[in-house]
Amino acid sequence: MLKTVGQALFSTGLQNPKYTAEEKKGHDYEIRTYHPTNWVSVSLSGMQWDAAISAGFRKLFNYIQGNNNKKVKVEMTTPVTCRVDPGAGPACESRFTVSFFIPEEHQDSPPEPSDPEVFVEHRKEFTAYVRTFGGFSNDKMNREELLKLMESLQRDGVQYIDKPFYSAGYDSPFKLINRRNEVWVLKKEQE
Repeated sequence: MLKTVGQALFSTGLQNPKYTAEEKKGHDYEIRTYHPTNWVSVSLSGMQWDAAISAGFRKLFNYIQGNNNKKVKVEMTTPVTCRVDPGAGPACESRFTVSFFIPEEHQDSPPEPSDPEVFVEHRKEFTAYVRTFGGFSNDKMNREELLKLMESLQRDGVQYIDKPFYSAGYDSPFKLINRRNEVWVLKKEQE
């Protein structure tokens, strides 16, 4: 019980996906190569990042609370990621895929979701450019930080894929200080 309360309030002791950090090119972003892993995900269409993350989080939270074929509770992990596939124009819906990292003990055989909209996603190894920022993340903040990341990559002459892009949150809504959020863009592989 105390462990759960501590994790909720301080976001400590939660598993993260493993990655290898590369030497930094810029002072304002990191380069990480994430190892292949399984995630549980749900995709939604909409206009707002915040609403999509909230709706997706609820569905995924049901999964970790036992709404799966094994009826097992799955430990909460970090980060909660949101892949954004932007719509064609400013007034078009985007596609948001909200995901939880599946803990190590379930990586080899993740419980199948009971909700037909929730699915297990296998992510191959990928390299991301990562910008970290604090505070309570929101739509506007994510977009501003994403723009700053892309400006830094352009400044450094780095090749990247501009869409899709990701946001990543590490903290419970109950954590008030020292919050950690990230935006990711993927490295463009050499042809």
